Amino acid sequence: MEMTISKRKEHNSEGTGFLPRAEIVQDEHPLSLGKTSVWNQHFQESETVEQIDRDVKRTHPEMQFFNGGSSDALSNQESLKRILTIFAKLNPGIRYVQGMNEVLAPLYYVFKNDPDQSNSASAESDAFFCFVEVLSGFRDNFCKQLDNSVVGIRSTISKLSQLLKRHDEELWRHLEVVTKVNPQFYAFRWITLLLTQEFKFRDCIHLWDALLGDPEGPQATLLRICCAMLILVRRRLLAGDFTANLKLLQNYP
Repeated sequence: MEMTISKRKEHNSEGTGFLPRAEIVQDEHPLSLGKTSVWNQHFQESETVEQIDRDVKRTHPEMQFFNGGSSDALSNQESLKRILTIFAKLNPGIRYVQGMNEVLAPLYYVFKNDPDQSNSASAESDAFFCFVEVLSGFRDNFCKQLDNSVVGIRSTISKLSQLLKRHDEELWRHLEVVTKVNPQFYAFRWITLLLTQEFKFRDCIHLWDALLGDPEGPQATLLRICCAMLILVRRRLLAGDFTANLKLLQNYP
């Protein structure tokens, strides 16, 4: 017995064996909210996966390609889920933000419908690569910590406001001064989702040809397109009040 106790003391003094109880409770408790907690990271990842699953199932429900109930549609959904999940794991500072599924959908659709089957077979990996590239130019818009910075979404929306003022001051004044329509009420979705919700799916793909093909980069091009959209409906906007204009811009014709 004495030998056993002696050996145990010797074993503990060497710093081997089980972790001290206090360390286990503090760092690895299932309810721990610490950033380094394995449990906290596990729960965050589970929440992310669940959110991705919900959003992917809602992606373009009118299209059989994404939600037809066929084996192909289910396979396409699984590809979208894998891409978004891997992106979230590789980008812990941003993870997954609602709406990223809408940005991914056109990319995956184009690659998957490539007439060359050898290219179509690699649609998932090709779409992932392009998704990362596209978001690299817009990722600051998805980062809440940067919302109020010079590179955040509010700064981007402010640039759109300034662009409109420069090209059509009358319209700018009526919208933001007279009717007090804050551009954040409509431009937030326009910019973060790259106009995917403002146009029909196939029209959006054609629009992205110009957006992503501009040698000056997609950021400035996106703001110019948004500004042009406002000017195209200027007559209706100038005749409208706050309610009418907000409804028009949140449901762009």
